[in-house]
Amino acid sequence: MDRREFLESSALGLGGLAIAGAMVTSAPAEAAGESSQTSAIDTVRKWDPAKAEAYLKVNTNPWTNGILDIKSIELICVGLNAACTNLQPEPTRRHIRAALQAGATRNEIQLVIEGAAFMAIHACSLGAPILLEEGKAAGKAPTVKNVATPSADMMKEKGLWNTAWDPFFNLDPLWTDQFFAAVGGIYDGKTLQPKFVELLSIALDASVTHMYAPGTRRHIKGALALGATMEEIMETLKIATSFGQESINMAIPILAEELAAFEKKK
Repeated sequence: MDRREFLESSALGLGGLAIAGAMVTSAPAEAAGESSQTSAIDTVRKWDPAKAEAYLKVNTNPWTNGILDIKSIELICVGLNAACTNLQPEPTRRHIRAALQAGATRNEIQLVIEGAAFMAIHACSLGAPILLEEGKAAGKAPTVKNVATPSADMMKEKGLWNTAWDPFFNLDPLWTDQFFAAVGGIYDGKTLQPKFVELLSIALDASVTHMYAPGTRRHIKGALALGATMEEIMETLKIATSFGQESINMAIPILAEELAAFEKKK
């Protein structure tokens, strides 16, 4: 069985991969007149086989070309679906299951989830510099706070600190330190390789629900510096794009249900 056949045949049991949602999302049998395991992709195949084939080709591409390993792909997908900008429980579960079966550990997955939560810091990355600028224009300055910041200090010593964090660190060093104490483990290199963290960050920042250009550029630069190839980074962007398949997974079963109900009323 080749990789493509594996993707289609095992998605219900494995529960992962970019197109897995299309094989797991199902319309209720009583509404759609089909098995509860009828997939979005199978429904499209009945309506338009060529279109279903096109869906499969584009959405299985990152999983079939061997540029990134399957575990890395699935971990990135966990991050994309669990991201605070997405919060998709069913796809998150599918990709966690697939990541585990691809060899990911609990700690690796947990750190990816923390990274998906950590991206919320961009509210401060965006807002804190503006606050400082506008405060200065209004003749106001933040109160100097002399507090211990061991987590931030350690990150600075290890070269892990991002100067984009300076504005909100200067505004509230205690809270910033507490934040990095909670989620800074993703950067320590003990569990997740630094290059992978950069690829994950590219996917999260470039994702269609976030589109944070400064972070995307910074992490592409970081990934290249850590040895990532142009192809690996492009694969990461393709994986982020594959999140669009969730629209098909969500809406096609609803369309099938409503069509069946409409035809029944005729």
